[in-house]
Amino acid sequence: MKDLQNPRLIWLKGVLLLIIALVSAGLLWMDAPTVRTGVLLGLTIWGFCRAYYFAFYVLEKYVDPQFRFAGLGAFLAHVLRQGRRPRG
Repeated sequence: MKDLQNPRLIWLKGVLLLIIALVSAGLLWMDAPTVRTGVLLGLTIWGFCRAYYFAFYVLEKYVDPQFRFAGLGAFLAHVLRQGRRPRG
C-alpha cells in the first residue's frame, strides 16, 4: 500500500480519527460519569499524546536525526530488534 498523499483523504482520515476519539471518550464518560473518570480519561489522552510526540518528534530532533519511523509498530519493532534503547 502506498502512502496517503491526497489532501482531502488526509483531512478525512484526521476527522474520522477525531470522531472515534470523541465517541469513545463520550461512551467511557457515560459509563461512569464521575470526576475521577474524567480526570483519568484526560490524563490517559494527554499521556498518549505526549508519548506519540516523544516517539516521533523528540527522538528525531534531539536524540538521533536518523531515527524515523512510519508508525508506532515500526518504532516498537526497531527497539525490540535492536535489543536496546535508541542511541543517546
